[in-house]
Amino acid sequence: MAGAPIELLQRVPLFAELDPGELEQIARLFKERRFAKGETVVMEGSGGAAFFLISSGEATASVGGAERPTLQPGDYFGEIALIDEGRRSATITATSDLLCYGLTFWEFRPLVEGNGIIAWKLLQSLAKKLRAAQAD
Repeated sequence: MAGAPIELLQRVPLFAELDPGELEQIARLFKERRFAKGETVVMEGSGGAAFFLISSGEATASVGGAERPTLQPGDYFGEIALIDEGRRSATITATSDLLCYGLTFWEFRPLVEGNGIIAWKLLQSLAKKLRAAQAD
């Protein structure tokens, strides 16, 4: 299968409500991306239009210069960029050779616009995330 492994997608809360067939549709849209140790994957404050799933390797995340926990295989970042193309909230830097699967806004949007069931499930996932954030 081309694209991202389904088992990686199943770990992403945004996609938690999707059934295997729906996950397959999204998985096919992902492209393999490789980053060398020390390479910046995304820069805080820059425009965002892609979501990344880490398949192998590690990366650091920093916000305002403060480091966050290390990102490892199975971790992901940029899911909100799939929807709003907003500015990046963190800098992600590969601390080892990094294999990711990337999905861009312009590849994701037509799938969501053309599939109301997937769109509704994604909306529900975002609502759950918002509710949880408001409860903190």
